[in-house]
Amino acid sequence: MKSFDVVVLGSGPGGYVAAIRAAQLGLAVAIVEKREMGGVCLNRGCIPSKAVLKAASIVHRLKHFGEMGIDVELKGLDGGKAVVRAKKISAKISKGVEFLMKKNSITVLRGLGHLESERSLSVETVEGKQTINFQNLIIATGAKYRSFPGLVHDGKRLIGAWEATQLEKLPSSVGIIGAGAIGVEFAYFWNAFGVQVELFELQPRLLPLEDEECSRELEKYYKKYGIRMSLGVKDISARNTGQEVAIEYTLSGKKQKSTFDMALIAVGMVGVSGGFGLEKLGIEKDGDFIKVNDRGQTNLSHIYAVGDVSGPPLLAHAASHEGIIAAEHIAGLEPRPIDKKNIPACTYCSPQVASVGHTERELMEKGVPYKVGKIPFSANGKALAGGEAEGFIKVLMGEHGQMLGAHIVSPEASELIHEYTLFKTMEGIDEEIYSTIHPHPTLGEWLSEAVMAAKNRALHF
Repeated sequence: MKSFDVVVLGSGPGGYVAAIRAAQLGLAVAIVEKREMGGVCLNRGCIPSKAVLKAASIVHRLKHFGEMGIDVELKGLDGGKAVVRAKKISAKISKGVEFLMKKNSITVLRGLGHLESERSLSVETVEGKQTINFQNLIIATGAKYRSFPGLVHDGKRLIGAWEATQLEKLPSSVGIIGAGAIGVEFAYFWNAFGVQVELFELQPRLLPLEDEECSRELEKYYKKYGIRMSLGVKDISARNTGQEVAIEYTLSGKKQKSTFDMALIAVGMVGVSGGFGLEKLGIEKDGDFIKVNDRGQTNLSHIYAVGDVSGPPLLAHAASHEGIIAAEHIAGLEPRPIDKKNIPACTYCSPQVASVGHTERELMEKGVPYKVGKIPFSANGKALAGGEAEGFIKVLMGEHGQMLGAHIVSPEASELIHEYTLFKTMEGIDEEIYSTIHPHPTLGEWLSEAVMAAKNRALHF
């Protein structure tokens, strides 16, 4: 029977990064994966969805090429080809993760893992069942679709995000239930490729977890794209009739019904914490999520959980960092715990939405004093020159010049949020951003300009 210092269950962004870091620290590591290396993120989530979103953004950009002196003719749209390309990219990256396992001398066990005891795990592989021992276990089993009565995936017409990334034949019409990141991203892609799209959301706005001004700004562009939005609905359900999907809901007190070729149910995710033996070990859970401390440890100190299975925020970059913390703690180091209010969130439609820290509503509810600095990209020379002057930067600054929250709407928001995240991690104050010389002309120079705006020091707006 083989023994390892660390066994990692699941090879998504949390699992494979944890395995690599543990191996770098000199530990003997095995990773168990029942499907493709890289998990949902690389194969059916983050990567393929961003590939098709890039295709959608090009479709929208083509409409403005004429004003730049480029005479082009759009002869046709084939969203299926965009999906095929996305699959190829995912496969390439998955193979890259396999290479990283070999490079770091990590044993890969292909199959379904199941806990036999507090120190052993069996793996059902194509060659048969084998059992391995471990000193430490990192659970990185990810998440699965959340469902509610009347909102249940069937994988046919009632699909989730993972099936959506695999559709090589796009539907003629789609009702999207849930206007969080997944819902608005697929709305953008499908709309660009000619699919009739309507978004349904129980909250009164798109991206309910984002700052309200960001939501309203995105809604403005979605109206221009022709994406229908039914916001603030109640009692919603979706039913596959065999020929179409019937979505029934109440809006403004009136019961309504709409039909579509398909429905994307994007109402959240829950942790995959059952079916592999946790129950008999007495591992504590909070609903479908595994309870952990700030180092990722469960109530059994040698068993850790990272990523989506350990609870919100369900983000790939959070999972990877949690994996690093768990691996380093196992190796005897003292890693810095994650500040969950300093994890950036990004939505990759166009314009993109990115944020870190608190929203205005949160600060108002907590009674925390703050000042707002806001500046639109319509006043930024680089944005205007590139024909991408959508959106704004908005910062929420505290009494002592500290950043409490930052919110960006821009075609490059996900690339711009990094500086603010680092700034918050280093506990910087506004004077340090003022003193940092940003290159001109760039979108990034607006990062300092927005902070200056909070003290009425903006120079260009």
